[in-house]
Amino acid sequence: MSAAPTMLPFADPGAGYRALKSEIDAALSRALESGWYILGKEGEAFEREFAEWVGLPRAVGCANGTDALMLILRGMGIGEGSTVVTVSHTAVATVAAIEMTGATPLLLDIDPDTYTMDPDELRAVLEDPPPGLPPIRAVIPVHIYGQAVHLKPMLEACRDAGVMLIEDCAQCHGARLDGQMLGTLGDAAAFSLYPTKNLGALGDGGILATRDPELADRIAAIRQYGWKRRYISDLIGVNSRLDEVQAAVLRVKLKHLDRQNARRREIAAAYDAALAGTGLTPPFRRPGAEHVYHLYVLRHAERDALMARLKEQGIGTGIHYPVPVHEQPAYARRVALGPAGCAETAKAAQEVFSLPMYPEITDEEVARVCAALRGL
Repeated sequence: MSAAPTMLPFADPGAGYRALKSEIDAALSRALESGWYILGKEGEAFEREFAEWVGLPRAVGCANGTDALMLILRGMGIGEGSTVVTVSHTAVATVAAIEMTGATPLLLDIDPDTYTMDPDELRAVLEDPPPGLPPIRAVIPVHIYGQAVHLKPMLEACRDAGVMLIEDCAQCHGARLDGQMLGTLGDAAAFSLYPTKNLGALGDGGILATRDPELADRIAAIRQYGWKRRYISDLIGVNSRLDEVQAAVLRVKLKHLDRQNARRREIAAAYDAALAGTGLTPPFRRPGAEHVYHLYVLRHAERDALMARLKEQGIGTGIHYPVPVHEQPAYARRVALGPAGCAETAKAAQEVFSLPMYPEITDEEVARVCAALRGL
């Protein structure tokens, strides 16, 4: 009886550390030897370097990507008595951040090809808001899986309605739309630095970016108890700080991010080729967009059977996200839905699954996945 094949995981954050071990270890030693572990030189340097890389004048580090969204909303004065529009096909963190401010989440449906917010439904709710809700103050489109949202019509709709557009960039570090970096098109952008992200820490972390220096200054105060002067809370704040150890690690990883995103695209191209003739369709590529494949997502009506067949061949898979936010027990009665009722979202949740995708996968491992795909 032959042994079962070694399982190839669909994500492996430890591989990211091992690939850059000497550089990361040196950065960790530097941070630890400094004796300063919160809001010091490493964090300041990472904020400057990230802002320069993304192409905005200011970036502010924080504890995680959820807080990054919450801090942007707080900095904009958006909270209780406001409605914030986003999608249900996302990590629950997007909606949790809205609820943390006291605002009401209004969840829209997705385009079935890209899994991103439907711009037509957004225009409809901005022009004719659902009755009984507070005024819509902001929209948070999610660039999910590394794929760009169809932003141009959304920006126009938000400008016409006088609402803010905040980009949820938790999964799109380095992606572009019409040559412009995602995160630079709206009023502000939030990035998660969770270990499995394209730019991931060795623990939790987040960062936000904006071209508005006054907004950045307010957020920098809010993230530390509302302090503009030490121990004096001029604003009502929180404790949400990116520590020096994580900042040091992220400075190393940021230098390699563009190369690693290129590797993700190479892996995706190999998967695309292997899918030819299988009946499975590769992930959609929005015209004018540069995908960074945080996840390589397929869909099929017989998803569970396909995942089981891949598992038999040692290919790990994942599901993002199996239960839409509006169907989660904690949120089902706390959110409002747009006119489409999230029908495409519900269908996608039953059909999507992810293949192994991280830049450290070897060519031999990619070949294993491709052989398994051709056998489906």
